[in-house]
Amino acid sequence: MSATDTAPAVGQKSWLVALLLCFFVGVIGVHRFYVGKVGTGILMIVTFGGLGLWVLIDFIMIAVGKFTDKQGQVLAAR
Repeated sequence: MSATDTAPAVGQKSWLVALLLCFFVGVIGVHRFYVGKVGTGILMIVTFGGLGLWVLIDFIMIAVGKFTDKQGQVLAAR
C-alpha cells in the first residue's frame, strides 16, 4: 500500500445485521433503512426490491463487503 492509497472509513453499522436484514426482509428494503438510505429503501418497498433482483445484488454487495452506509463508509465487520 503506497502513501496515496487509503483504506475506506469504517462506519458504525454492522455488516452482519445488514446481511441478515437483507436476507430476511430485503424485499421491503429494511437493510437500506438500517444504513440510512431512506430514499432507496422507500423505492425498494414500491418495487418489491426490484422484483428480487435489487435484493440479490444488495445481498452480494453486503456479503463481499462493498456495501456502504449513507456517508459512504463500509459496514463494520463485528
